[in-house]
Amino acid sequence: MTSIRSNSLDQIKIPGWQWQIFLDYATKVLSEFELEPYPVPRQFLEAEGKAGSKSKPFKVQTATWACKTSKLRQVRIACVEAGLSASVMNLLINPLPVFELPFFGVDFVRLPSGYLLALDLQPVLKSDYLHRQLVWESLEPLYQKWKEFLPSGGPIPLEAEQFFSSGFLWTRLPLGEDTDHFINDVIFSAYKDYFDLYLDLVRKADTVSEERSILLLEGQRKYITYRSDKDPARGMLSRFYGKEWTEIYLKEVLFDL
Repeated sequence: MTSIRSNSLDQIKIPGWQWQIFLDYATKVLSEFELEPYPVPRQFLEAEGKAGSKSKPFKVQTATWACKTSKLRQVRIACVEAGLSASVMNLLINPLPVFELPFFGVDFVRLPSGYLLALDLQPVLKSDYLHRQLVWESLEPLYQKWKEFLPSGGPIPLEAEQFFSSGFLWTRLPLGEDTDHFINDVIFSAYKDYFDLYLDLVRKADTVSEERSILLLEGQRKYITYRSDKDPARGMLSRFYGKEWTEIYLKEVLFDL
């Protein structure tokens, strides 16, 4: 694949990729900030490969959009399109630890078995009352607004519970045209609400003390380490691009703190 993207802020357009409107909204609302490209090695800006059997091969395309701002250490969006096998958008916003801010996490996945959809303003310090309340008073009304439309996705691993808020939206949906319409309507609207709230928190955020910043950095590192070690996309990406490419992508691009 000949790359036409020279840095991580360049536009991404993947034919047939289901999550384009979600990516376009993210880049639009983030554009009010002074964005700088986030360093992403060229081989991860865009990648293309083939997977499947000899009799039924399919093309795989992956692209990474990323930036940084005066308050956000890293905003990155991983985009994967593999036809009927998978279509993925994974977004994570990691704030600078000198600001009292949560993560913003989005994981939208389509597999042959159905959709896995997750959305949250993830706490950096879940056990810290001050940190939780900063977000919860504003997030709770949005969570109540949207949870009634979404069947529960079921339990998550106990070790992961510390990384999600009480406003975690998590659902599983079947494949089908009705679900596609539902995603473009209800899921997109919930996504915009959560994203808009997060950016409002960013606008209002003031710097914290050095002592507080150290605690926030420790919380960030705990989550990033957990994700780089336990990310569920590892197996899929390894099948598509090989283990070496995948390990570098996870540990040095997507979860690099």
